[in-house]
Amino acid sequence: MAAISGDWEAALKPEFGKPYYRELYQKIREEYRTHTVYPPAGEIFTAFHLTPLHEVKVVILGQDPYHEPGQAEGLSFSVKKGIELPPSLVNIYQELHDDLGVPIPNHGSLRSWAEQGVLLLNTLLTVRAHAAFSHRGIGWEEFTDAAIRALDKEARPIVFILWGRPAQAKKALIHAPERLVIESPHPSPLSAYRGFFGSRPFSRANAFLVEHGETPIDWEIQ
Repeated sequence: MAAISGDWEAALKPEFGKPYYRELYQKIREEYRTHTVYPPAGEIFTAFHLTPLHEVKVVILGQDPYHEPGQAEGLSFSVKKGIELPPSLVNIYQELHDDLGVPIPNHGSLRSWAEQGVLLLNTLLTVRAHAAFSHRGIGWEEFTDAAIRALDKEARPIVFILWGRPAQAKKALIHAPERLVIESPHPSPLSAYRGFFGSRPFSRANAFLVEHGETPIDWEIQ
């Protein structure tokens, strides 16, 4: 696994010495050696690299990475340019259009969001090919709990957008003032019509940021 750097490294350093993380590290090394695993090992921590802790304004928390070839790139819901849009991202773009009226992009890269302070995180950071949730219970939950706790220590407004039950389970870790928590079903075709569509997370996040004196996110993707 590529190392985490910057202020995230300082915040998460205590995790690296804990027994669960040592076991997780060995398990992940073995998984990459014996199976096809996504994202590529060097991209596991891309969300932390692109969005430093001190710059996070919004957290979009999903479940686990895409599990089909070429999709996962270490950012929840994002795929590299040139990759066909996964169904969940198609639904996110539809909600984005319905919420803010912005054009639906012709590619799936959400890096412009990450570079503005949107932490695109999953509750699990790796997955076996073609096997959703295959890396559940090996330690990632504890690690991403630590990331949420680190965020909750930040003394500034932060929006948490929790999509799906695994993401919503992290709500119990969010206690600080100046927080907005937006919960809805996951944007996958299996659940999007149960409350994801019409949840208006993008406009609600920006309204909260502006209300608290922060620059809003430009959600339009070029």
